[in-house]
Order: sequence, then structure tokens, then C-alpha cells
Amino acid sequence: MQAFLEYVVKGLVEHAEDVAVTPVEREGTTVYELRLHPQDVGKVIGRQGMTINAIRSLLLAGSARKGLRCTLEIVEEKPTA
Repeated sequence: MQAFLEYVVKGLVEHAEDVAVTPVEREGTTVYELRLHPQDVGKVIGRQGMTINAIRSLLLAGSARKGLRCTLEIVEEKPTA
């Protein structure tokens, strides 16, 4: 699932080299943390969240076929002062 997410997201963004997907286990669910270049966050979210919701739907369907529970979160890095 991680390779699938990286493939889909890298196809959407301009700074593909900055895309990082990290799986984290939380309460029996795999949460994929997505880190992006700040300029690409809007492209992945899409208008009214349509793009990110579509990616989450594909992830949910794919993981259900394998008997897994997965979700996706975008992690925004806080600038250091």
C-alpha cells in the first residue's frame, strides 16, 4: 500500500522528490503519514478535499481486499523559528 500511495501522490505533485510516506501502527490500524513540499499540499488536497478523499477511498478499498485497516494523514512540517 505504501508503494501505491507514493506512486499516486508523486504523479500529482511538482516536487516528487519531497514526497515521503511513513506507515505508523495505531490501535490495529496502519496510518500512512504523508509529508510533502509545502507548495504541493493544495494539489494533493484538491478542491473541497476531493483529491485526498479519492486517494483515501482507493486506499480503503485496496487495504480491505487484503484484510487490512489503513488510513492516510497529511503531516505538515512546522517551520522552525
